[in-house]
Amino acid sequence: MEKKERLQELVSVLNKASKAYYQQDTEIMSNLEYDRLYDELIALEKETGIILANSPTIQVGYEVLSELEKQPHPSPMLSLDKTKEVSELISWLGGQEGILSWKLDGLTVVLTYQNGELQNAVTRGNGEIGEVITNNAKTFANIPRQIPYKGNLVLRGEAVIKYSDFNRMNEEIEEVEEKYKNPRNLCSGSVRQLNNEITAKRNVHFYAFSLVEDVLTEQQIKEYGFDNTMRGRFLWLRNQGFDVVENVVVTADTLEQQVMDFAAKIPDHDIPSDGLVLSFNDIAYGKSLGRTAKFPRDSIAFKWADELAETTLKEVEWSPSRTGLINPVAVFEPVELEGTTVTRASLHNVSILRALGLGIGDRITVYKANMIIPQVAENLTRSNSLEIPSVCPACGEQTVIQDINDVQSLYCMNAECSAKQIKGFTHFVSRNAMNIEGLSEATLEKFIANGYLKKLPDIFRLERYRDEITELEGFGQKSYDNLMKSIETARTVSMAKFIYSLGISGIGLANAKVIAAHFKQDFERIVCASEEELTEIDGIGEVLAKAFCDFFQDEQRMQVIKELLKEITFEQEKAAVPQTLEGKTFVITGSVEQFANRNELKEFIEKSGGKVTGSVSKNTDYLINNDRMSNSSKNKKANELGIPILSEEDFMKLAERDVISEE
Repeated sequence: MEKKERLQELVSVLNKASKAYYQQDTEIMSNLEYDRLYDELIALEKETGIILANSPTIQVGYEVLSELEKQPHPSPMLSLDKTKEVSELISWLGGQEGILSWKLDGLTVVLTYQNGELQNAVTRGNGEIGEVITNNAKTFANIPRQIPYKGNLVLRGEAVIKYSDFNRMNEEIEEVEEKYKNPRNLCSGSVRQLNNEITAKRNVHFYAFSLVEDVLTEQQIKEYGFDNTMRGRFLWLRNQGFDVVENVVVTADTLEQQVMDFAAKIPDHDIPSDGLVLSFNDIAYGKSLGRTAKFPRDSIAFKWADELAETTLKEVEWSPSRTGLINPVAVFEPVELEGTTVTRASLHNVSILRALGLGIGDRITVYKANMIIPQVAENLTRSNSLEIPSVCPACGEQTVIQDINDVQSLYCMNAECSAKQIKGFTHFVSRNAMNIEGLSEATLEKFIANGYLKKLPDIFRLERYRDEITELEGFGQKSYDNLMKSIETARTVSMAKFIYSLGISGIGLANAKVIAAHFKQDFERIVCASEEELTEIDGIGEVLAKAFCDFFQDEQRMQVIKELLKEITFEQEKAAVPQTLEGKTFVITGSVEQFANRNELKEFIEKSGGKVTGSVSKNTDYLINNDRMSNSSKNKKANELGIPILSEEDFMKLAERDVISEE
């Protein structure tokens, strides 16, 4: 293959992997494989002098896709050059004094304080343009809403979800398939929520790592009260009430030992990290070195040299789930990694499995990503002899490989699959669904095996088997009575929880809530909704809409749902809000005063029959902005299209009318 063709191939593969990881919460290659290909691309670009326009070596951050308001950064937010060799760190530092700190694995956020109060929060985005998350940032667990310093302050830091919180949230999710994949992706989704109530529940923490000013003037240094060093800034930020990333002062002589000290903390470190950052302590010196197209020269990232262990692949287990997805797991001869014995590692999907060219008995290398999560790094044998099951390990029916977002995965298509049945029952009774206590997966397996349960409505008819259940091992009269009480309580349920309990692929409780609200709690309309109607709802894309419609077009499923509806009653919603805004489309921008946040205003509009979109178009009826004279892009667009711009006061007058006149 010619070098230019290899360049194009590497760029395509790496960009596809980045999109899967950052935007689709999916992995199509290991971190180690990504780094190897990335290093190959850098070497090839240096050799040929060719850098393609879409090369990941000159791209920064994720693409902005959400409906959050966008905001450009005053200066580009660059990524860092990296190394895995301590010797390179020492050479890079030279005779200077440095600051060594954790490289946290979350989402970079820029905060702005004015007159001591938090005014603005923006994500890194693509490095040039970020997303405004001010209302979400105000719910971060440890962020100061007010600080002593009253001047203009702009700082950067990392929003993270701690491992302890991540594990706690996953423990509350019964269904393995629905558990969060890793803290970084959970944090990204939490920080970029349109509903900041969800952000608040995720217990996001913020750790400051820099001020945005390049070099402070003598007056600013005197005003701030610290010397113009990284160490001085960290101390000052701490005094202002911020948690800062753990850091130490280093020299070329002490650097190696300090790296080892950080490494020793990893097993018990609760904050996700993927390496270290070394910066020049003298800020003026660091800034004087300038920058490249992608990297500043005042800092460098250090990634852990992964501890690899060679072993033999014994088997690949295939684990079916309630949605039919069958997950591959590598089982290998025990090896010691980072102080623990490891025998298993997820292979994630068929795409990764095929890329590794696996076969039983192959010699493979394994490692712990970020020194924590077991992964298969490389297949030394590459026999490529592993057969992907043509039948489901649970029911024996035919399997198919489906390609979704360029990721291949194995599915069982049998609607009556026993794995789907047990997992489906488990999901139905789970806490966020029907919340029926006393029906653990083990108990459900017993009930299904004994013939007490054949389909979901049978849960509400278990009293038929009172004598048999009370005689079961581990069950007595008290356990039976408690179960019956829980089932009786579950007969009254919110429509959103019921929709979620049905186990529609990709539809979580949050999506179920917005769908129920969009169709005004009308279950018949929900069941008959078209893909076009569903995609009008924020957060519901084409894939989810198709899965939702396909679910309700299945005759057997609809028969089960009809039987369930005879057993349950939907909770009565609060008195309907007058639909004074019905048929009108609004866009909201800028800060709000009469509502707690823009999301609360959005909910008010939707409950009043209106619709809220993220951008101004010819279909917009009104733009809501308290600063009607603002030069914002949305104001300009509204003026160009002749769309009225309303203050909140104007809007409230409009909303109170029985009929909105055409303006």
